[in-house]
Amino acid sequence: MKLAKRLQSLMVGLAVAGAALPAWAEPAATAAVDYHKATGATGGPMEHQLNLQAPATKIAENIYDLHTMMMWIIMVIFVAVFGVMFYSIFKHRKSVGHKAATFHESTAVEIAWTVVPFLIVIGMALPATKTVVAMKDTSNADITIKATGMQWKWGYDYLKGEGEGISFLSNLSTPREQVGNPDEQYKGKRNENYLMEVDNEVVVPVGKKIRIVTTANDVIHAWMIPAFGVKQDAIPGYVRDTWFKSEYTGTFRGNCAELCGKEHAFMPIVVKVVTAEEYTAWVDGKKKEMAALAEDPNKTWTIDELKTKGEKVYSSTCVACHQASGKGIPGAFASLDGSPVVNGPRAEQINVLLHGKKSGKFPGEMPAQKQLSDTEIAAVITYTRNSWSNKPAENIVQPAEVAAARAK
Repeated sequence: MKLAKRLQSLMVGLAVAGAALPAWAEPAATAAVDYHKATGATGGPMEHQLNLQAPATKIAENIYDLHTMMMWIIMVIFVAVFGVMFYSIFKHRKSVGHKAATFHESTAVEIAWTVVPFLIVIGMALPATKTVVAMKDTSNADITIKATGMQWKWGYDYLKGEGEGISFLSNLSTPREQVGNPDEQYKGKRNENYLMEVDNEVVVPVGKKIRIVTTANDVIHAWMIPAFGVKQDAIPGYVRDTWFKSEYTGTFRGNCAELCGKEHAFMPIVVKVVTAEEYTAWVDGKKKEMAALAEDPNKTWTIDELKTKGEKVYSSTCVACHQASGKGIPGAFASLDGSPVVNGPRAEQINVLLHGKKSGKFPGEMPAQKQLSDTEIAAVITYTRNSWSNKPAENIVQPAEVAAARAK
């Protein structure tokens, strides 16, 4: 079974390598071609994968071709150099009567070993430069999306083009109890996208140029989708950008590619490429969903309503650092159970969530959570104040209080 899977993976790699034909000879992908059916690949890492992922964009295809070309050049150089070396050692060995020669430098040889590598480097640099320049050309994008890295999830804002105004967070959706749990009962429940599945996918239309603007809230992250040939750092205080234009529909998976903390392995990236009609329908549905979630900040919530909503926010946003028990991680992340901030005046806790909290020992200990709505912040504060051993005098926070603090 394992041998069959390995051969299948190898065949996919060979099929993609064989498809690296000149541009004029390549069949153009139509808008409705499914990536998996066309390439046999999954859009993410495959078991026993022996090559780069099958490309879904022209840039990724160019990268694949460059990789293949340079591997052949390296192979030729390797065979030539070691062939001459082993031939010389065998043919001119002392046991058959050869004696070491004494000679001075050869101008012809020195010119040859300078000019030949120079020509090889130029031969590799020209197509590579063309691809790198194309990778940096983010002009004339059809849709612009801002991807904000944060510990440990991604926030997306559709800034320009169809879908402008859409905003959401994308969290790992693999249940926490399955993560790293050796129990057989959990192993059996894991699907093929274990640790590479999210609750909110980035959705884009096929055949459209998508510009991704990257930044970060706390530490350096990196937005990467191998099948698109895209990897761009997301740096706090800086704005970087990249782009892709998928020629296939399908679901594509990647990860944060910059070590960003203890949950680095658990912030996957999922992009779903759909037809133009499906994208328009998704945009309409997403905007209606956002409108439904935009609660009136002046509404007065009951404590039970806030606790129920707050538990969901805590599970997706806070549990990685502060743990389900609220105990945090000693020496790294503060405990909320018995915390003087949680048990103190509610204004201080609101301020911490809106603006973050730094300490001399852990500079990025508590990043600001401004991406959460006023209702979400009020709910998660109320939840923490009424959980574990916490019993503060001020045990409930309303969205109006958060809105007023945010406006200051």
